[in-house]
Amino acid sequence: MSGWEGFSLGETRRWRHAGFDRVEASAWREAGVLDPGDARLWRTAGAAPRTVVVWQRAGMTPGEAVRWHELGVAPHDAARRHLCGERARRVSWFAKAPDMPEGPIRHLLRAGVPADVARAYADAGWDGAAGEQWAARRVDPGDARLFAALGFTAAEAAALGREAVALVMDWWGAVPVGEVAAWCAAGLTPAEAAAQRARGVTAEQAAVLRALNG
Repeated sequence: MSGWEGFSLGETRRWRHAGFDRVEASAWREAGVLDPGDARLWRTAGAAPRTVVVWQRAGMTPGEAVRWHELGVAPHDAARRHLCGERARRVSWFAKAPDMPEGPIRHLLRAGVPADVARAYADAGWDGAAGEQWAARRVDPGDARLFAALGFTAAEAAALGREAVALVMDWWGAVPVGEVAAWCAAGLTPAEAAAQRARGVTAEQAAVLRALNG
């Protein structure tokens, strides 16, 4: 069809049937989304070709992204919650009622955490004791969960001053995910850490530098 250079006749028909013009279809293909059905799901979830990488690098499928969107969760928050192993599902008020967050809130308030921060941590499902160091440093509760899953301490995460998902994206492919905290807290950039690993430096040696920095 005229104007669809670079697409086969069958591809053109599928993308057009899914509601995309050539410019949109090209953008999705450049973002690595080759199936127009997947592109339509990503679009429904609120993703765009320039932002879909956030969801993809979290290991999320288009269907999962749609479910997070239906729950009203923003893309970055959904990505970090997915990375922490949480899956999008609706929980009824009655199911949550036995575990209402008054306990965690009281614990955090006694620790000197402001009420709005304490409420945010309780709403995010944090135990008061587990969240105390993170909340005291005003780390976003969603970011805190992902930082903790990566092995960062609250002090290290606060010193970074970055969103957890952005940090994961920077380190993606440089070192194994389980080593990110050791290399990052040792003061190395992703490129430097990858180079050190290539020279035979281990994560355990990076952990020594991390301890010295701490």
